[in-house]
Amino acid sequence: MGGMSGPYVIRGAVSLPEAELVWRFSRSSGPGGQHVNTSDSQVELRFDLAATDSLPAVWKERALERLAGRLVGGVVTVRASEHRSQWRNREAAAVRLAALLAEATAPPPKPRKPTRIPRGINERRLREKKQRAETKRGRSARDWN
Repeated sequence: MGGMSGPYVIRGAVSLPEAELVWRFSRSSGPGGQHVNTSDSQVELRFDLAATDSLPAVWKERALERLAGRLVGGVVTVRASEHRSQWRNREAAAVRLAALLAEATAPPPKPRKPTRIPRGINERRLREKKQRAETKRGRSARDWN
């Protein structure tokens, strides 16, 4: 099986620990030919997020918090069955898990720094508003006899 293009980098120097990944294979659903009944091409990749030591503590905490809805007993699961070959499904599942963890461990966005509206812009807006009101007042039919 020496064809897997690992290691799957999450971010920086941190990558998915091959030893902590649990693979399970089963038959994909859907239509197929004669070969489909004998090949286990669907891949299920499980990673124990709660027990891992391969992620920095801050990342781990962040990921556990963000993926809380997806975790079952601290384990995150990713399925792939879109390809017909098990090998390509393994690739897809690993890439998906790496992307998921990268997103979940990303630092929170910087808080927005409120900016002030320049005085000139505000004054121009008020000037244009007055001008518009004047134009509309000139259209009223009061003194049109």
